[in-house]
This record gives sequence, C-alpha cells and structure tokens, in this order.
Amino acid sequence: MLIQLSIKNFALIEQLEMNFSNQLSIITGETGAGKSILLGALGLVLGKRADLTSLKDKEQKCVIEAQFQIDKYNLQSFFAESDLDYEDVTIIRREILPSGKSRAFVNDSPVNLNELQELGEFLIDIHSQHQTRELSEEAYQIQILDAIAGNSAVLLEYKNKLSEYKSTKSQLKKLISEKEALTKEQDYNSFLQEELLAANLKSGEQSELESIFEKLNNVEFIKEALDKSLALSNEEQIGIIQNLKEVKASLQKIAGLSSEFNELSERVSSVLIEFDDIATELFNQSEKLVNDPEQLELVNQKLQTIYSLQKKHQVNSVEELLEIQTDLDSKVVLADDLENTIHKLENTILTISSDLDRLAEAISSNRKNAVPVLTDKITFILAQLGMPNARFQFDMKATETYTVLGKDEVVLLFSANKGTDFGLLKKVASGGELSRIMLAVKAILAEYSKLPTIIFDEIDTGVSGEIAHKMGGIMKGMSKEMQVFAITHLPQIAAKGQQHYKVFKSIQGENTVSELKLLSDEERIVEIAEMLSGKDISDSALNHAKALLN
Repeated sequence: MLIQLSIKNFALIEQLEMNFSNQLSIITGETGAGKSILLGALGLVLGKRADLTSLKDKEQKCVIEAQFQIDKYNLQSFFAESDLDYEDVTIIRREILPSGKSRAFVNDSPVNLNELQELGEFLIDIHSQHQTRELSEEAYQIQILDAIAGNSAVLLEYKNKLSEYKSTKSQLKKLISEKEALTKEQDYNSFLQEELLAANLKSGEQSELESIFEKLNNVEFIKEALDKSLALSNEEQIGIIQNLKEVKASLQKIAGLSSEFNELSERVSSVLIEFDDIATELFNQSEKLVNDPEQLELVNQKLQTIYSLQKKHQVNSVEELLEIQTDLDSKVVLADDLENTIHKLENTILTISSDLDRLAEAISSNRKNAVPVLTDKITFILAQLGMPNARFQFDMKATETYTVLGKDEVVLLFSANKGTDFGLLKKVASGGELSRIMLAVKAILAEYSKLPTIIFDEIDTGVSGEIAHKMGGIMKGMSKEMQVFAITHLPQIAAKGQQHYKVFKSIQGENTVSELKLLSDEERIVEIAEMLSGKDISDSALNHAKALLN
C-alpha cells in the first residue's frame, strides 16, 4: 500500500508531499492540470527510464520518494534473493541528476532499474485504457482462472518441478552430446592410449637416456680424450703430477721463511691432491668405457619413440606425455560411465514427467471448475455496467508440451449482444467494453488474491450516468480489500471516494506549477458541483453534489 509520496523538482512540480489512506482515493482536475505528472512520477519510482526533461529546474536534481506498507505482501524472500534489507515500511527513492544520470534506492540500498521494476510489479498496478489489451493475452486469461481456482500452491509445486525437469533435460542433452563426441573419438583415443602405454614412459628418463646416448655414440672420441689426459698427467719426466711434485718440493724449502711462501706451498699441495684424484677418476672412466652397439641401438630406439610421441602430441617433455596418458585413461573410462549416467537421467525424467502430468491435470481440473464461477461473476458485474447480454466462453484444450502455466491452451471468446456469435475478445469487444470487462476482472481478483495498489487512470472514459455510478460502487467495493486510486472526470465516481485529491495549476512568479491538494468535505462538494456544471456552479449542481456524496 502506498502511504506517502514525495516529489521534488519533477516536471511542473516544485515540491509535493502527500499521505494516503488504504481506501478509495479519488484524483480529479482539469485536463492538463498535472494528473499525468503524478503517474509519471510513480512510474519513475517503479523503474521507468528518465531523462533531463523530467527536471523542472535543470540545475537541481529531481527526487521522488515513495513509502509502501508491504507487510501483507509476503515479499521477504524477494528481498533476500535481491540482497536487500526488508522493512515493513519500505522506502523507494529515485534521483535524476542534472547530468542526466539516474540513481535508485530501496531502503537506502542502491538498485538497478530491472530490480526496481521487479519490485514495482508487487506494489502498484497502474491501469489505463490501453492496458486492457492484457485481457486478450492467453497468459493473463489463465492467471485470472488460476486466481479463482486457487491454483497458487499447486502451480508453485508444478513450476518447481518444471524447473527440475528442464534442468535434468538440459543435463541429459549435454551428456548425450558428450557421449556422441567420445564415441567418435573412442577408437582413436584407445589407439593413442595403447601407444603411450607401450612406450612405458617414466618421468625424468629423457635427459638420462640422452646422456647415455651421447656417451655410447662417441666412445672412441671419449676414449681418446681420456687416454691423452692420463698420459699428460702421469708421464714420468714431464707429466703434470711429476711437475707439481717438483713445484711442491721447491716451495717447501722456502715455506719457513714467510707466511706468504708457506700459503703458496699449502695451495700447491692441495692442487696436487686434487689433481691426483682427477687422474685416478680419468683412469676409472677410461676402464669403464665400453663400445656397446646393441645398447646404443636400444637407447636410440627409445629416444626416437619419445621424440615421435612428443611431435604427435605437440609437447616437449615426457611429463606432459604422461599427463596426456592420464587424460586418455579417464576418457576411455568416462565413455563407459556416461552410458550408465544417461540411463539414470532418462529414468529420472520419466519420473518427473509423471509428476508434472499429475500436477498439470490437477491445475487443469481446478481451472475447469473455476470457469463457470468466473463467467457468472463477470456477467453479473457487467450487467450492472450496462452490458446485460454479455456472454463469455472459455475454450480449453490440453497440450503435449509443458509450459510455465501447465498443459492448457485457453481461448477466451466473447459476445456482447444477443444473437451475435462468439468471437475472440480482442476482435469483437470495443474499447469501452474492454474497460468495463477489465474493471469487472479486477473487482473479482480483489476477492481472491492479494492484489497490489491499483490506480485506474480514466478507465471510465465513454460511460456516464448510472453506469458511472455502478463503476464507482465497484471500485469502492474493491477498496475494502485493497488500496484503490481512481483518476476520473465523472462526478458519480468521484463521490464514491473516501479521500479526494485535486490536481491544479497555479502561477508562482514567472512559473507555472502543478499542485495536489486533499479536499475537505466542503471543498469536495464544490469540486463535484464544478464537475457537474462547470465553473459557473449553480445551486442545483451543489445540491446534486451533496446528494451524490450522501
């Protein structure tokens, strides 16, 4: 329920703040006085896009703030899902800056326009003549039937089950696609897997094999180098070891003369020990070196296998080949596992389908039972609104496909006059008839479901007299269940309101501004009298206005 509206610097409104009751509120005023401005301001609060034309003073920001009492709307889950702070009295604020940028807040938390529009759908239904086209939409017709049928609980269960069905179907489709792709690749994957297994690869072996290969492939060259090094080291007269021994002996003679000579002597001794060890290792390596063509061939074959596999798989190491081998192992196993998973999902879908069919049948049965109730109620109300011969017919047909609203196709047919055939509502009903039908529908829905605040924007266009009186009565009846606003030019409807607001223009300095005023009892009499007779109010018009109000 809208309990307060504050508007600052919007269109012709400089500053406005109004409080509203939970009953029928009437808004009247001359054409062009600013009633559409109020609707435009509410539209911004509900998430419509804005531009700089919204600003009265282009140098100041526009601020529109609305307070809603929402404790009866069960919106806690919506606020939680949207990560918003829930308050029984929720404040929505919209700001349009001079730069043209727009900001929106719900309980001081910033929100985007999509979130604001979603929340707005729970709060206000602004109904004007052109919106009667909703009546011609199948989804809306089904929603009306569901409200009468009390289908909300079973529909929620159906929608949850449908979500599960779609999710499972999507998962199955994905797995079938994966299985088909794996099946096509399976023979090739098996070949690659066996090829890698046959290579018997081990982490780190490539560098070791390459080292062995270099030794075996260069035995004579290595042997020659080692033997020459041994000869130079161990020659009796001029060998390196013999020369080092002589250097050592010479330095030992003068080592005692100074610390520097002693240090040199010790360093030569260390070099001699190290080189003697090197010579021994040269001998050992030379002795171990064997020319083995058979081993060389085996190592070369293994290396060529590794190089070939690396080229095929476009990698540079044995470790990467081992990763590919592991991946191929899993793919081969996965193909077998997928078949079992697909079979299980197919059985799950059959079970969910059975549940969906059961729920859809219950929904459909409830709708069929609701049809005579709805048609009787609508025709009864329309008879009061000057359409005594209006008749409705719902054609329902079961479908094979699951939709978000069940498995029914619904066509609403209408006949306004005796002796005329039924036809599609959108083709045979006039604009005035559609307005009255929509009012009847809204009045019926107010009995069966918790509707948001509704604003009727001149839904009474094209009617007058007793029909207008009846329309006002229907709106007043609706206001017992919900908050109703009616923007009207008809005194019969204006007289039905518990609150009456007048929109008018005034001149302030060089500016024209729109204002909204809550009328007192006496002011209401004058306003309704003016609606009856114009600016020159007669005594009979005043008496007629008092009679209407009484």
